[in-house]
Amino acid sequence: MLRNYLKIAFRNLAKNKISSLINICGLAVGMAVAMLIGLWIYDELSFNKYHENYDQIAQIRLLATDPNTGITSGGESTQFPMGAALKSNYQPYFKHILMSYWSSDYTLSFGEKKLPVKGQFIEAAVPDMLSLNMIKGSRSAMNDLHSIILSQSTANAIFGQEDPLEKSLKIDNRINVIVKGVYEDLPKNNRFNEVRFFAPWDLWVASNDWVKKCENNWDNSSFNIFVQLRPNVSVETANAAVKNFFIQYGPKELKEDAKKYKVELLLYPMRQWHLYSEFKDGKPEGGRITFVWLFGVVGIFVLLLACINFMNLSTARSEKRAKEVGIRKAIGSIKGQLIQQFLSESYLVVMLAFILSIMLISMSLSWFNELSDKDLSLPFTKPVFWLISLTFMVFTGFLAGLYPAFYLSSFQPVKVLKGTIRSGRLASVPRKVLVVIQFTVSVVLIIGTIIVYQQIEYARNRPIGYDREGLITVPMNDPNYTGKNELLRNELLNTGMVSEVAFSSSPLTAVWNNIGGFSWKGKDPELESSFASTNVSHDFGKMAGWKFIAGRDYSKAFVTDSAGVIINETAAKYIGLKNPVGEYIKNYDGKQSWKIIGVIKDMIMDSPYEPVKKAFFFLDNRYTFATQLDLKIKPTVSAADALAKIEPVFKRLVPSASFDYKFVDEEFARKFGQEQRIGKLATLFAILAIFISCLGLFGLASFVAEQRTKEIGIRKVLGASVVNLWQLLSKDFIVLVIISCILATPLAYYFMNNWLQKYTYKTEIHWWTFLAASAGALFITLLTVSYQSVKAALMNPVKSLKTE
Repeated sequence: MLRNYLKIAFRNLAKNKISSLINICGLAVGMAVAMLIGLWIYDELSFNKYHENYDQIAQIRLLATDPNTGITSGGESTQFPMGAALKSNYQPYFKHILMSYWSSDYTLSFGEKKLPVKGQFIEAAVPDMLSLNMIKGSRSAMNDLHSIILSQSTANAIFGQEDPLEKSLKIDNRINVIVKGVYEDLPKNNRFNEVRFFAPWDLWVASNDWVKKCENNWDNSSFNIFVQLRPNVSVETANAAVKNFFIQYGPKELKEDAKKYKVELLLYPMRQWHLYSEFKDGKPEGGRITFVWLFGVVGIFVLLLACINFMNLSTARSEKRAKEVGIRKAIGSIKGQLIQQFLSESYLVVMLAFILSIMLISMSLSWFNELSDKDLSLPFTKPVFWLISLTFMVFTGFLAGLYPAFYLSSFQPVKVLKGTIRSGRLASVPRKVLVVIQFTVSVVLIIGTIIVYQQIEYARNRPIGYDREGLITVPMNDPNYTGKNELLRNELLNTGMVSEVAFSSSPLTAVWNNIGGFSWKGKDPELESSFASTNVSHDFGKMAGWKFIAGRDYSKAFVTDSAGVIINETAAKYIGLKNPVGEYIKNYDGKQSWKIIGVIKDMIMDSPYEPVKKAFFFLDNRYTFATQLDLKIKPTVSAADALAKIEPVFKRLVPSASFDYKFVDEEFARKFGQEQRIGKLATLFAILAIFISCLGLFGLASFVAEQRTKEIGIRKVLGASVVNLWQLLSKDFIVLVIISCILATPLAYYFMNNWLQKYTYKTEIHWWTFLAASAGALFITLLTVSYQSVKAALMNPVKSLKTE
């Protein structure tokens, strides 16, 4: 029986080649999109699951509530002595408590070979906590003070085929280490993927005087703490235990502030690091999980669109198979057998579509990985993949064939064989509803894509307060830079390629330091807030192109500028002084003060989607805090020519350092990376949704034109023009798409308005966005339908009428 079903199914596919091709291609594209989205979602949900202790690992966050506003905020920055206090008082809760410094850019040197990489200084138990797969050495490799463990790719890049163990390296040409282990590269969907080496925390402390001074300093929050819970302890239990850490175990001088500002500790579990990276009232609430749900829904709807095509074309051609159903029923076929026949046809189409979808995915996966910044692959060797695929095909085949099977099998044989069955107006209602659903989904996706790009462009075109064109930053992480600042500046200017050279304590595209405890004239005693702090050289303002609202820039002509400060517009408003220039800012104990000599327009140094931070720029005329060399290439010179002249200066004056430069405009562009990838993915899915919808529309238009061939012939004989016939055949489809646009508008507005709420600095939703999307959908519909309409209208009426 099954063989007969399949034989009939193949004959019907061969007989209706166009509709079969549309069904198979439409389903294949829909299934390919659903599977790609499924792979993307699986990758997102499995982020950080490489680690065996995934459910027990967390990071300590510090929360405080502003008593004036009631707003709770927090961050991952913690104090050095907090680690020792946690170890002393919370051993029953934690297996590991690891002090760490931020993952940063370093240069590893082996002889003449230099490799710029990201690395992290962290306590020695990190290989055990992260369950690193040690290829060479053991998980206890970091117990040696001067040890380092490298990722496999880093070890290969430095040592090639040589055995790296016991080889000596230098970190930033100042910290001597010995390779004690090599671990397997962490997957791309991992928080520590970009970290290419781990080195002991104690070595970092021993190598940096400023870190040593922080050992008992509760005022400096420059560090991270990672913890691993004991097996029988939950995150909730540990959170309840550490919540009042400052009140119970903090230093006496901070306990009153801890009560006043409701200072709390919060465990931020690894399972939330990626998907819940956005915070509300200091606690994780949203982030990538929004896109996981969004693309999950999109995948379901795109697959549904493909199934709708199948249902529409199958029911549209029901009249042609009505006699077949009547004869089958008359000779004894029961309804169940007919349902099996039509479902077998559906499953045949799904199987062919699945094979085609696998081919489409295989051809496009590398491109999709590049687009989504993923490392996805089809897991052919995993049984679970085939189990899911089989379930997927069974579900899709059932969904796509359910309505046609029950619809066709319900025909009454007497009416069919008498020829009295007619589709009528009501028979086309389900098809029209399905077309409306298809285009509603497609138009919502188009509108959503446009708004995502509007948000990106809105933030990108936001005034950033400086001219980033031609700006280059070079990290000075080699000790041999010390004392060569002026020499470097003069030599770089002498190349004729550079217009300005300056030095700073953090790059232009980031804020590395926040300081609180300042006072000023008329300050409310209850007002407490931190300011972004950057130390700069005299020429920093010229290099960046500061725009002054009041006052002046730093000048070597004024010796007193060493006790001056330049503030940004946001800081000036916060301070509340009508004329801040000439006023003084004092530190918390009043022992040091700085005179405000200038107010500049806000510079966007952090997220372009968030308000600019209140910022102070202090003069560093002795280059004490300089970690970055900033230079501006002359606008008349190409970057390639400039770099060719600039690099030899660095190699000559600081030969031990790696010339690891970064263009400021590229670093700024990276801040839009996530939104751009989401926008590109949304565009891809919107295009495919429209393609699938139009494919179905093309099939329906073809069927309608075929169904009304004789009517068209009669109308042509009676004098109807091609335009008249085109309007006749197209108007129904245009009306359906207009209804879709009307339904899509409020839906898209609701979803996109909610999405925009997560940004403080966001674009408005413009009315023309909906108009443009609707007009585009109508235009595409006209193109799709017009081909079949015009083709039918141009047909010779003699051919269509001679069979009567």
